[in-house]
Amino acid sequence: MSILDNLKSFAAKQFIDVINYVEPEDGVLSYRYPMQDMEIQNGAKLTVRESQMAAFVNEGQVADVFSPGLHTLSTQTLPILTNLKNWDKMFQSPFKSDVYFFSARTQTNQRWGTTQPVTIRDKDFGMVRLRCFGIYSWHVSDPRTFHAKISGTRDIYRVAEIEGQLRNSIVAHISDAFAQSGIPFLDMAANQIEVGKALMATLQPDFAAMGLALDTLIVENLSLPEELQKLLDERIGMNMIGNMAQYTQFKTAQSIEIAAANEGGLAGIGASLTAGMGMASQMAGAFAAANQQQVPPPQAPPPVAPVAAVVAGAALGATLVGETKFCMNCGAKNLKAAKFCTECGFKQPDV
Repeated sequence: MSILDNLKSFAAKQFIDVINYVEPEDGVLSYRYPMQDMEIQNGAKLTVRESQMAAFVNEGQVADVFSPGLHTLSTQTLPILTNLKNWDKMFQSPFKSDVYFFSARTQTNQRWGTTQPVTIRDKDFGMVRLRCFGIYSWHVSDPRTFHAKISGTRDIYRVAEIEGQLRNSIVAHISDAFAQSGIPFLDMAANQIEVGKALMATLQPDFAAMGLALDTLIVENLSLPEELQKLLDERIGMNMIGNMAQYTQFKTAQSIEIAAANEGGLAGIGASLTAGMGMASQMAGAFAAANQQQVPPPQAPPPVAPVAAVVAGAALGATLVGETKFCMNCGAKNLKAAKFCTECGFKQPDV
């Protein structure tokens, strides 16, 4: 290449560059601005829009981070060597510089959830296996850290490439977050906001280490595996029933009402009631047998003579002492003080 060609190339490079970037699609977190020979000219204009941040990388290091606005890149503001300082190297700068744009927008509606139940300690049940899921949102808060640890020198870095890492981090901290919250499982459904706050506080340091900020974390659902949920439902049902005897009476009356409306239903209810009475009788017998082992049987009262025997004995005694009279109607012998005959019922005269 001749000196004239080099001068033409130098002249072309000295035009002020305008550096700006508009996201062509959702999901782009980092974008490296394409430049000729990766060289930024002295006095270039850098436009950073709202929801963006930009990082100027010189000699492989992040020299500065720019917030939204219009910025001029010059030797007075940046440690940059331009082509004017390298004329002796045929205007080919050995120092390469880059500008990276970062999306500062909040990445919303990111899903998280447990693929397998997580075992946690619980005040009421001791230990339970828990399933949960929800949504969270975050944004790039520190481009310098994000560039150094996550996106690197790639031309484009997208949300989908880090989403799995963030989701797994959330699930990994669930046990610790629930333990620190101290909320029993039965109260978690009514305190899902508090559970989300506890989980969010636990995760903030991990997000900050990647140059990110966790904006929100919402717990949409907390549940038990199916087999444990059935046991919990049975326990809740027993607590709701309360008095078992009253509940049994209510269900029996309800069954009779339903059966009366169906043909042949009362016969079935009769059989059910008979079986129920038999079961009740067996239970009563069992309770009686248990009570007999603890309480001595009561003593039988002395025998009582029948009324007829008492009357006959009185008549015999009266006969022996001459205190009798004969009925004027049938001639039967009666007590002297009797008002009516014991045989025919005829009224006796006073003696």
